[in-house]
Parts: sequence; C-alpha cells; structure tokens
Amino acid sequence: MRESEILNKIKQVPCTVVGLGVSNLPLIDFLLERGATVTARDQKTQEDLGEIATALAQKGVRLILGEHYLDTIDEGIIFRSPGLRPDLPAFAAALDRGAILTSEMELFLELTPATVIAITGSDGKTTTTTLTGLMLDAECKKRGRGNVFVGGNIGTPLLSRVGEMTEDDFAVLELSSFQLQTVRRSADVAAITNITPNHLNWHTGMEEYIDAKTNIFSHTPCRRLITNSENEVTAALARNTDRPLTLFSSIKHTYEEFDLPQGAQAVYERDGTVRYWNGSRETEIVRVDDVILPGRHNLENYMTAIALTAETVTPETVVEIAKSFTGVEHRLERVRIFDGVTYYNSSIDTSPTRTAAALSALREKPIVICGGYDKHIPFEPLADALCERAKAVILTGATAKKICAVLNARPEVQSGALPVMEEPDFEKAVLLAKKKAQSGDTVLLSPACASFDAFPNFAARGNTFRRIVENFE
Repeated sequence: MRESEILNKIKQVPCTVVGLGVSNLPLIDFLLERGATVTARDQKTQEDLGEIATALAQKGVRLILGEHYLDTIDEGIIFRSPGLRPDLPAFAAALDRGAILTSEMELFLELTPATVIAITGSDGKTTTTTLTGLMLDAECKKRGRGNVFVGGNIGTPLLSRVGEMTEDDFAVLELSSFQLQTVRRSADVAAITNITPNHLNWHTGMEEYIDAKTNIFSHTPCRRLITNSENEVTAALARNTDRPLTLFSSIKHTYEEFDLPQGAQAVYERDGTVRYWNGSRETEIVRVDDVILPGRHNLENYMTAIALTAETVTPETVVEIAKSFTGVEHRLERVRIFDGVTYYNSSIDTSPTRTAAALSALREKPIVICGGYDKHIPFEPLADALCERAKAVILTGATAKKICAVLNARPEVQSGALPVMEEPDFEKAVLLAKKKAQSGDTVLLSPACASFDAFPNFAARGNTFRRIVENFE
C-alpha cells in the first residue's frame, strides 16, 4: 500500500464521512482500523438508518443525522459521498477553515499499488468494465501471476481490499462523473466510451460534466487514453490531449481512416474481424460472429476492452470471453418468452442514447416501456430512435408527459403509425405491454431515464420488471 497524505493525517486530525451509502460504510471501518476519530453525517434520521446507526455508535462513531447534518463541519478531513456536490456551502466553509475535501475513491487511487484501469462514459461503462475484468482475470490465471479486482461504481468498494493488492495486480474501475469530479490522480490506463448529455440535473451543464469525465486521464500517472473516434465530444478530447492515444470505431475499417497522430493506436472492424493496430502492425483479435452479445454498441464495448488490455491479454483469451460472456444483468437481459412474446429487461438504459443502442441491437421492432426520473436531458434523440425502431411505446414515471410531448410532435405518432400510451404506474405499464403484445412480438424495458422517481436504483427497477414478467400466468 502506497503512502498517503490523508492517511498520515487521520491520527492527528478528526475525520467526517458525509453520506452513509454503499462505499462510505466500509470507508468508516477502514478509517477506524487506522486509528481515526470519525464523525458520520447523513440526511437520514437515526430511526431511518436503524441498525446501521446503532452499529456505528457501538464502534465509537459520532453521529450527526437529520435535516441539519451539514451544519458546522469542524473536522479537518471530509470524505464526501459521490452524490453530494463538492461546492456545497457547508463544504466551502469548511475548506475556508483549512479542511481537506476528498472521497473514498480518491483515497483508493492514492493507496493502491495495482495497475489501475478505469472506464467512464455516458453509456457502456459497466459492460466494458466487466469485459475488461474478465479478460484480465483469464489472462492472469493462465500466467499464474496477478489478481484482478473489479469495482468503483459497480460491485463492492475496493478500499477495504487495498492492503491485499500488489504491483502485479489490476484494479479495474467503473467511474461515474460524480466520483471523478474532484479526483486529482488519474488511472494508469483510462477509457471514455462516449459522452452524451447526462446527469444535467446534477451538473451545472455539459461543460462541467465533460470536465469531470476528463479527470480520468488528465492527471498523473495516466499513460494512455482510449476513446471513441465517432463521438463528437470524445473525438475532440482526443485531438487536444498529449496523452498516448488509442481510438476505436465500429465504422472505420482501416487504421489509415483514423488520421492517427504519431504513435497512436486503433481498434476497428474489417471483413467481420476486430483488428488492433499498435502503431506499426495490425493484429486480428476476434471474429464479430464470435461475440454473442448483440448490437454494434456491444462491439464497441469489446473494442474498448481490447484496447485497455492490449499490453496484457492475448487474442486467444479475448475469443474465449467473446464466446462465453452472455452479458450483465439489466442490459438487454432476456427474461422469458410467454405466449410467444419475448421480454427483455434493459433497466440500465438510463439515457436516450442507451435506449437507441438497445433498439438497434434487436432485429424486430419492440413494444418499448420508457420513462422515469427526470435528469433534464433532451428527449428529441429518444423520439428519433423510437420513431425509427419501436412498434409501440408505453410511457410511465415522472418523465412520461415530457417524452409524450416530444413524440406527439412527430408525424409517425400523429398518423398513428407509432402508438403511444401513458400509464403512470410501473406494474400496470408492464401489464399494458403484455395486453398489447401478440405472439412473435418483443417487449423491451428500456426507460431512457434514471429510476429515482419510483425505485432506489436501476437494478431494483429491473428486478421488479423481472418479477412481474416471471409471474405472468
């Protein structure tokens, strides 16, 4: 474990952990084990937190809970939850008094001796992270050296395992813009899958959202950036960085088409094969037909993972993963076929671009269930995808009327070619899809929105959809 300025101070300076979420509870244990004096703050009351609050108090943690949990932060080190903006007035006042503002992820990046491979982007992060971890793990096992730890925005927090990690290991991280907003240390190898409007209810605008994403590569020790040459924002980032670069594209077919800077690398597809250009030589990696995940977006996820692991993973290992990996829960997950209708759970689709990708991956036009929490992103791209690729649309959740207004302006809807229905209740929306579907149809849950209007997270929404469909009689 590397030296850390924060760890060197925690025995002398009291700490506060703000937000008692998934990553911060293990963080508290980590700090206590190293002799820190810890205060925990959360907007929830002691009654709301229940056993969590009781357990923390028994460990000697001071609790400041409820409406005024941010009042008078007098601790010297503040660990914020990723969901809390770093510019909150309470944080600003504490910083003026000399406090340090950091996070569980920032501490992990400081401490781990493992090679950090990190992935961010508006879409495709989780699948790419999972693929990268699988490829590296398979290769490490073949070589008999090194372990792979997968975490960040998925899985379990890795800080509590940092003591197990060595320089032979890999830490594969999915990182959100919330986690990246204040980091001052980048990954060793970083990928940005794409950037499209997202989380604009939290960020002040696209500029801040993009700036947060760039923290994944803009600091030391990043030695390579992998990104999408077909995405307008990431292509601009690539043109303006001095980091060693690997570009990927599911449209380009030769490295010459990329107009690569000197020494840059590329991943692309030609004649049904994904190929890797290392700056001087082309290598065939995997046949597209060997990739069992559907859709061009998943091919791009493979391209990203191939670029991230090019120094370590052989083409043979990539092929093994491609032939066996069936996908991640809640991502075009086939739930069942009932009365001749196929039901897909793609609850992870929390943006219009994700829904567009899911629609393009299906051969048939589905009945699509859309809608959810409003992140204040434009729905015109969603309307484009639905008008082109959907058989019918059922709108639910907080954004139903907003999406409906955009769709109602389209000639496909006005003419009745694309039926659009509203059903505020989620379960009734699923049952309405069942009623409208005929044998041979497909029903796709692809909300294009976050879940927080009705569910704690996208997984809970997907599990509810799965339960409703599995209980059809």
